[in-house]
Amino acid sequence: MKKDGSDWFAIFNPKVKRVLDVSLMHTLTHESVVCCVHFSADGKYLATGCNRIAQIYDTKTGAKVVVLIDKSASKTGDIYFRSVRFSPDGKYLATGAEDKKIKIWDIRTGMIRRVFDGHQQEVYSLAFSLDGRFIVSGSGSKTVRIWDMESSSPEAKVFSDSDSDSACDTGVTSVAISASGHLVVAGFLDAVVRIWDAQTGALLERLRGHRDSVYSVAIMPDGKGLVSGSLDKTLKYWDVSGLVAQVKAKKDVGGTVVGLAEGKKEGESHCTTNFTGHKNYVLSVAVSHDGQWVVSGSKDRSVQFWDSRTAIMQWVLLAHQNSILSVDLSPAGNMLATGSGDQQARIFTAATHPPVNMNLNRLQEQNMRRMENAKGAQAAANEHPPAKAGWRLRLPSQNARVRV
Repeated sequence: MKKDGSDWFAIFNPKVKRVLDVSLMHTLTHESVVCCVHFSADGKYLATGCNRIAQIYDTKTGAKVVVLIDKSASKTGDIYFRSVRFSPDGKYLATGAEDKKIKIWDIRTGMIRRVFDGHQQEVYSLAFSLDGRFIVSGSGSKTVRIWDMESSSPEAKVFSDSDSDSACDTGVTSVAISASGHLVVAGFLDAVVRIWDAQTGALLERLRGHRDSVYSVAIMPDGKGLVSGSLDKTLKYWDVSGLVAQVKAKKDVGGTVVGLAEGKKEGESHCTTNFTGHKNYVLSVAVSHDGQWVVSGSKDRSVQFWDSRTAIMQWVLLAHQNSILSVDLSPAGNMLATGSGDQQARIFTAATHPPVNMNLNRLQEQNMRRMENAKGAQAAANEHPPAKAGWRLRLPSQNARVRV
């Protein structure tokens, strides 16, 4: 089944029962590429990051309510905000940018409350701990860092992998921290997902399986699994339940978790599911609050919504004229946000769809034709240059800018 909007459409998989619907709520036009989007914990606001500016929108009205600009920043060149994250209490917005700094903004006043400075290359990803005390950052300088929001010390705990020092592509593209606060996860340009003990910094696992750089990671709400998206055009679901159980058991008795450097065996966690369907790089992934759904954004300009348990695509959304650089799902699970190279962010509803009585056997051929037509439309769109072709996404491992 196909649903058409004025300048977007969604195709629903005819092979599965339709349980979700999607509708456009707001189109938020920016003056530069929208690199990142993030919902507040209560879902009332959406933050976006682009060149030299972060903005906050009211998700109900679509109105811009806060504009954050660092007037002390260098006036020359581009400084793209590559990550924006609300603190869990909604008081602060953290931004990571190409100036290598992490800035904590007081949303009420619009002022910078604190600056964390230590990365040697651009900051590409941020994540708050559930209690809001710690913020995790990843950059092109091969390291993951944890910063204490309550400490007066400017120093961070640095996480790295000694075995990757000689690798050519070890920039960090994406970070996440488990709800328990025990594990830190990062995606790397060498196609590996790494997991550390958040308290000790011990490297606990390397997840290998992608054939190209891992560009996005997201942890399931129960902490027992995680999803990664890669430039190899796939997503993978990794079962880390055994590792989580080991860590919890040690923490419960005050013990220390043994890391790979101390003899822990690599590969105890493994990939259980592959998500295939994108025609180009997977640049962003997110999971729903209940862990039921996975959403992905790609260079192929599509957003795909997946069942996390089966890896079956539920629907594909075509609503942008350039790469989907960032996706996020609201904590309440009823909204989807996208950020794109076409200088737009969009907010969609992703609501439960009432049961539909239909004869799938009778309609399957017709619906499959619609799916093929959608693929054809997407392929035709990909033959044309991006609407905003002057911008290039800088990969952490490269000095050149690569068209996305």
